[in-house]
Amino acid sequence: MNRSLWLLAICQGLFLTNNVTFIAINGLVGLSLAPLGWMATLPVMGYVVGGALSTGLVAKTQHRFGRKASFQLGLLVALGSALLCAYAAIHKDFWLLCFATVVAGYYNANAGLYRFAAAELSEPAWREKAVSLVMAGGLIGAVLGPNLAAQTRTLMDAPFAGAYLALAVVALVSMVVLSFVSFPPPPPLKKGDGGRPLGEIMRQPVFIVAAVAGSLGYGVMNLLMAATPIAMQQCNLPFSDVALVLEWHVIGMFAPGFFTGHLIKRFGALPIMGVGVVLNALCIAIALSGVDLHQFLTALFLLGVGWNFLFTGSTTLSLQTYTPAEKDRAQGALNFFMFATLAITSFASGVLVTTRGWTLLNIGSLLPVALTGAALVWLMLRQARPVKAAAP
Repeated sequence: MNRSLWLLAICQGLFLTNNVTFIAINGLVGLSLAPLGWMATLPVMGYVVGGALSTGLVAKTQHRFGRKASFQLGLLVALGSALLCAYAAIHKDFWLLCFATVVAGYYNANAGLYRFAAAELSEPAWREKAVSLVMAGGLIGAVLGPNLAAQTRTLMDAPFAGAYLALAVVALVSMVVLSFVSFPPPPPLKKGDGGRPLGEIMRQPVFIVAAVAGSLGYGVMNLLMAATPIAMQQCNLPFSDVALVLEWHVIGMFAPGFFTGHLIKRFGALPIMGVGVVLNALCIAIALSGVDLHQFLTALFLLGVGWNFLFTGSTTLSLQTYTPAEKDRAQGALNFFMFATLAITSFASGVLVTTRGWTLLNIGSLLPVALTGAALVWLMLRQARPVKAAAP
């Protein structure tokens, strides 16, 4: 576990500070500015739509300029988009806010590759723990994000404009930290060694399950997390309670990172991902039991832990499906599926929680949870089949 890995974990934490602050405030700012209530989470949706649209461009910049230059470019976009969000909030321009979050999606797609870069900063035998450790860096965002939103929301006359300005400072700090990270040069490729076509990579059963579990696991988490600030406001709970719930949710997302890698190395990715599915189901059961603070808090904490098991497991699982020559297109595809799912759930969360309510939103979440569990069982059964010996 070298210095660069720890610094990358800090960058992950600052990235999550941006994400958590966006989740905490974008829906509320959207609700105050949107022409119609169901449009409230369009700024949240814009962030992940921008991420989905940027996956191809990010893959090209990573391939052409390398990890470090591409990551720094993402942080430069984060800085500019945060300033644009602040301008939109001050001038009460809903559509400019949505545009700014779409632009910020480039940073989202770029920093989403930190977890894959972590595997390249360690020896192959330690890559599960390296991925897990960098994911654990998100604890910085768990503490800093909600508190940053709470402490800066009234810094200016326009609600939360100060929070957006604070995110610009966070981007600058991350640029400084990243400048000290040393990424290994890509392995030299033989002429004509471009790897397999993307379609062939994606047809692998392990890749399919990694993509399905990672995308749906993230989608369920996003569906419920994006709706939580609005649902709690509808239940007349103060913003300080919203910040507390989000803080413990993100702690649940990233605190397990200190041991998830050990669990995956000992028991395998699929069993740990299966535990994540069970925790998601338990989260929904608690959310359906009532709308008091302790129920929001417990449900969202379990949702975070379940996400960690699913996402870390799916990332580790995907590492065996591509070669170094194929990594940019394979990782780009995985990120595209993830962001496309997040775009759908970000929009659906606002529509469902404002028109159908918190209860039906949770009931609807059971379907993707069940599909994820079915995908894991399918791969387990497939891998358990005896391999037929080749004919002499």
